[in-house]
Amino acid sequence: MNVGEAKTGVLRSGSTGIDKHPVDSIAVFDPGPKGIGASGVDGDAVVNRKHHGGTFQAVYAVANEELDWWSVDLGRDLRPGAFGENLTTAGFDVDASLIGEQWRIGGSVILTVTAPRVPCATFAAHMAVSGWVKAFAARGRTGAYLAVTQPGTIHPGDEIHVAWRPSHGVTVPEMFRAWMGDRDLARRILEADALNVVDRAALEAKLAKWEHSRSATTS
Repeated sequence: MNVGEAKTGVLRSGSTGIDKHPVDSIAVFDPGPKGIGASGVDGDAVVNRKHHGGTFQAVYAVANEELDWWSVDLGRDLRPGAFGENLTTAGFDVDASLIGEQWRIGGSVILTVTAPRVPCATFAAHMAVSGWVKAFAARGRTGAYLAVTQPGTIHPGDEIHVAWRPSHGVTVPEMFRAWMGDRDLARRILEADALNVVDRAALEAKLAKWEHSRSATTS
């Protein structure tokens, strides 16, 4: 469990809450729509509410095994919270999750997988690795954003159980590839009706833009 306060110094201008550190427990809740609500983790800062936070990005989870992989690749130790994640799991493959899958954590908390993490300039500045966005995207194991379906408190060592999985079979990495430009996969995901209303509208807009660009190029 990790939270971060708003700090300056990561970005050339402004502040960010991406620098997160372990805490004894986190209380999670639905923060409300993006642009109004921030993090779904009590005490965790989200500065850029236009692009981060809100109901469908309330909590961010990354597998500790993924941090270990990057530690070897980068030649430096990545502690829990290094990717700005709120949940660092162990022995649970976050990137095998399906969009819409529900996790029960501990006794009462239920989180719903909503989307992959898309790397941005703030993430790159935080990591201070040349070509980070491209490298992270090429790896394709982004961790997952989650909505808080049933609020509560999560403690270290709480087990994660998959309480429900949808039948569409769309994984978090597949949604990421669609978001990054795989048009055929984007169409399949839209046809499967796998996304929440916000991400569905965004992917539909991206696909329309791509297809308009292709039409303009071939005409």
